[in-house]
Amino acid sequence: GDSPFLAQVRQATAAYRNINVAAQAGWFARDAFCVSGPDHGAMGVHVVNPGLIGGNQPKISQPQILIYEPQSNGSMVLVGVEYVVIADAWNAQHPDGSTPKVAGQLMNLVPAPNRYGLPSVYELHAWAWRNNTHGDFADWNRNVTCQKQPLPDFS
Repeated sequence: GDSPFLAQVRQATAAYRNINVAAQAGWFARDAFCVSGPDHGAMGVHVVNPGLIGGNQPKISQPQILIYEPQSNGSMVLVGVEYVVIADAWNAQHPDGSTPKVAGQLMNLVPAPNRYGLPSVYELHAWAWRNNTHGDFADWNRNVTCQKQPLPDFS
């Protein structure tokens, strides 16, 4: 969609369409594994900036994670971002039980243990660079695929 939210995300992350620029700015892939779902599309490769991850309210202009779709030629295309807040740190500062939001958009709790090996976190995906028929903030995107990623050669 072309919401003001997504427009702001695109403005803030345009430079990171070049993954080398993101790498120089402190983002790195903990692993280059492309996260896909069996029946609901993919998330892509998550490139994380650990210096931005904590217990504070995320700024729309500073996503903690950039999401790339691997291409068959080995390049990476920026498709979206993910905001992350460490739940324990947030909850300690907000005993009222409030949930963090990004620019008014409620974040989702992903309890531990989880498939990412993370502690309990609040997260929010924003598909700023690839249309998502499930919605701008859905976790999975059918218009993103992991199938172009060259597989490692185990021979």
